[in-house]
Amino acid sequence: MQSRRFFMKALAMGGAGLFVRSKGVNFLLAQVPGGSLNPGAVPKFQTPLLIPPVMPMAGRIPLRGGKNADYYEISMRQFSQQILPAGLPATTVWGYGPLSSANRKGLLLHHAPSLTIEAKWGQPVRVKWINELVDNNGNYLPHLLPVDPTLHWANPPGGVNDRDTRPTFTSIPGPYTGPVPIVTHLHGAVGVGDESDGYTEAWYLPAANNIPAGYATTGRWHDFFKAKANSAFGAAWGPGYAIFQYPNLNRASAIWYHDHTMGMTRLNVYAGPAGFYLIRGGPAGDAAVLDTRSGTPAVFPGPAPMSNDSSPSNKTYFEFPIAIQDRSFNTDGSLFYPDSRAFFDGVASPYVPDEAGFSPIWNPEFFGNTIMVNGNTWPFQTVQQKRYRFRFLNGCQSRFLILDFNNIPNVAVWQIGNEGGFLSAPVNLTANHGNRLLLGLAERADVIVDFTNVPLGNYVLGNVGPDEPFGGGEPGLDFDNADPLTTGQILQFRVVRALAPDPSTPPQFMRLPAILPLPPETNTRRLALLEEAGTGADASGNEVEGPLEALLGTIEGDPNVAPRLLVKRQWMDPLTENPALGATEVWEIYNATPDAHPMHVHEVVFEVVNRQNIVVNEATNEVQVAPGSVAAPPAPWETGFKDTVIAYPGQVTRLRLKFDTPGQFVWHCHVVEHEDNEMMRPYRVGPAQPGQPPTS
Repeated sequence: MQSRRFFMKALAMGGAGLFVRSKGVNFLLAQVPGGSLNPGAVPKFQTPLLIPPVMPMAGRIPLRGGKNADYYEISMRQFSQQILPAGLPATTVWGYGPLSSANRKGLLLHHAPSLTIEAKWGQPVRVKWINELVDNNGNYLPHLLPVDPTLHWANPPGGVNDRDTRPTFTSIPGPYTGPVPIVTHLHGAVGVGDESDGYTEAWYLPAANNIPAGYATTGRWHDFFKAKANSAFGAAWGPGYAIFQYPNLNRASAIWYHDHTMGMTRLNVYAGPAGFYLIRGGPAGDAAVLDTRSGTPAVFPGPAPMSNDSSPSNKTYFEFPIAIQDRSFNTDGSLFYPDSRAFFDGVASPYVPDEAGFSPIWNPEFFGNTIMVNGNTWPFQTVQQKRYRFRFLNGCQSRFLILDFNNIPNVAVWQIGNEGGFLSAPVNLTANHGNRLLLGLAERADVIVDFTNVPLGNYVLGNVGPDEPFGGGEPGLDFDNADPLTTGQILQFRVVRALAPDPSTPPQFMRLPAILPLPPETNTRRLALLEEAGTGADASGNEVEGPLEALLGTIEGDPNVAPRLLVKRQWMDPLTENPALGATEVWEIYNATPDAHPMHVHEVVFEVVNRQNIVVNEATNEVQVAPGSVAAPPAPWETGFKDTVIAYPGQVTRLRLKFDTPGQFVWHCHVVEHEDNEMMRPYRVGPAQPGQPPTS
């Protein structure tokens, strides 16, 4: 079995020998600095880990044809939350929460991250997503963070004609301070209609009293999807809200929801709104996992949180989700996010509107200097000497995580699932992969952690991922580990004696459900990950080179002749990805940048086919597969299906996808700073829809 260490090292060696950074410049110059609060002064392991409760349903509603849907009314609000330990100031954040509950015990709580939606395979869920970013008088609340209006973004001040564009300016603009647009995306949802996918140009403002005259209150695609939702499932959208419906066709898995507004995703998500969405049951659910010793259904660690559990709960949970995010703070408890491009690499000029200028506020990446888990900095979790099932999510901004269990003696860690549900077989991370778990941005891992033989005591789950962009390789050799005193620590486990025997099945005896492969492809599509660099000056006038934007693109030329041309594409360029309805395609993603990118394709899950080294000729802007190179198969933790994949530098990553739902969707990098500045493109399944907005 291929080890994770070898896999990462092999990729790094292949890329390093074949790819040259643009002019030899490492664009990352500043990451660890943050706000005025020194992360080293934040007490660690003072706060118990919050286990997210379950989102209460507002009720059940009948659908056409007689079937019922689980119905939720969920709003996004601003509120104060104790993220830092008690004794330090609270933090103003945004978060989702329920407005009503059919059960009087339902918890009406807004939190960041938010409550978990529990869904059943094949049972539709309908959600009324409400933008409540208003004050007590009904007036809009401005953003908590600095919004750069020079990007291609939602642009409400542009009005109906210029919304969802990159505005022009005659002088360097300050941050946008108007009403905040939102649109919610259920990340990983399979078969969802495009009207319910959270399309980036389907945003909407709150129904505030004081929206300035001339502002667009909705995005370019909003009204088209509004009419489509009404026609498709009888949902009537209104000012400040949209109603989405999810068929829950995924294999049993952990997906998640977050904002997806054009050019503002990094800021809206950083402010707090995100939550887990667990799909259970179906032919590939827990009940389909067998214990090989008896042939009977395996027993998983449990229970997990359930609807209408008391809060705080009187139960001991052995399954729960863990969202890991990085943040920085000011001494008053407020969130810190940079308000100048100079924070990243010192570029102080020229700024937009100079023709060759840099966006004055956008930062190419951001690395928070504090780790937050389920909404608290560096919490602790008491665990018994038993097995636990954790659903990990990397919810950071730009930070790849390599979770390190090596400080927990005698622990045994097995990965049994990823974004698309169960793997083909359990993967022993402890024995075969250095006791570490690599998570790219937005990736999830279904992990069983066995504390049975861990001595009583307190142990820290570490992180040996870098405090900078990730490019593959081995921690401590190919890149510096995260700061061991701050970002190199995630949370503390406090191991106590088991109070009862553990009935769960050891993961090595689990037979996971068979994976039905996708049909053979009928088309291969060649795509590119690119970067646009510029030259500026720092505050002292010294020359500084840095990225202007990250981009997606295509590879043009005769597919039978190498090399071929790299072609940059921006969001508003004509649509280039248009699979036929029902088609299976292979997407070859050529990474011609210095860094790894976590690539996410909406509406589908996909198979990772392989990876192979490439050669990039920067002088001619051409690329080809490295002569004599051999394709590497997916890693064991990438088997089955995924919705997000790490595309390594100097590599082509090949995916197989089947497109069964017609409509307009997107694919993008999940480094949210990249996504917000051109590293996202629309794609359409099937023909254009009558009456849809133009795509270029």
